[in-house]
Amino acid sequence: MLTPKDIASMLDHSTLQPFLTDEDIVKGCEIAKKYGTATVCARPQDMKLVSSLLAGSGVKPCTVIGFPHGAHLTEVKVFEAEKAMADGCEELDMVLAIGKMKSGEYDYVEADVRAVAEAAHRGGAILKVILENCYLTDEEKVKACEICEKAGADFVKTSTGYGSSGANVPDLKIMRAAVSDKVKVKAAGGMRTLDAVLAARAAGADRCGVSATVKIMEEAEARFAAGTLCEAEGGELGEGY
Repeated sequence: MLTPKDIASMLDHSTLQPFLTDEDIVKGCEIAKKYGTATVCARPQDMKLVSSLLAGSGVKPCTVIGFPHGAHLTEVKVFEAEKAMADGCEELDMVLAIGKMKSGEYDYVEADVRAVAEAAHRGGAILKVILENCYLTDEEKVKACEICEKAGADFVKTSTGYGSSGANVPDLKIMRAAVSDKVKVKAAGGMRTLDAVLAARAAGADRCGVSATVKIMEEAEARFAAGTLCEAEGGELGEGY
């Protein structure tokens, strides 16, 4: 049987909405520390605050790079990454150069990911690359995963949460099959329930980006107490964005 800790360790608690105040960021870090999530994924401007609040907790500071469109110049993405790490960030979620991917400019996409991956690894951080699957064909999803692995990414991730749709089981299965065991998979976008997290886990996801952490963890604790917190055999993630 699973434990609530197993669920929490999969969660990147998201605090990315543009309207969030410093007080909201503090509350988000308190939630993450209470449950022991993997990270708090916050905006770049919040990294110093988040890093100070999470110090010694075991919850890692995470931020986004080239967010949400992926169209930043590579040099800008690298600068963002380096600045975030200087502010204490340990995990980076970078958006793929989506338009270049759709244009078939695969060398550009690979160089873009590699530059940020190398910067991340120099700074002791890991890199997750957001594909934004809602804009890609299945063939492009596979190709993007292959490029990301070749370029040194540590994770491939489904969505920003700001595209036309979020994570789904078929995409997760495509992504899991397209990369080796060296690369992990993150589901994000519309992940609002424990059942969605369990379905993503069953489809091969190692992490889930969520903002409904309290709801998910309260349900996990309730099921654990009832002896019903178990691995899912399948299912869908629920509604996306």
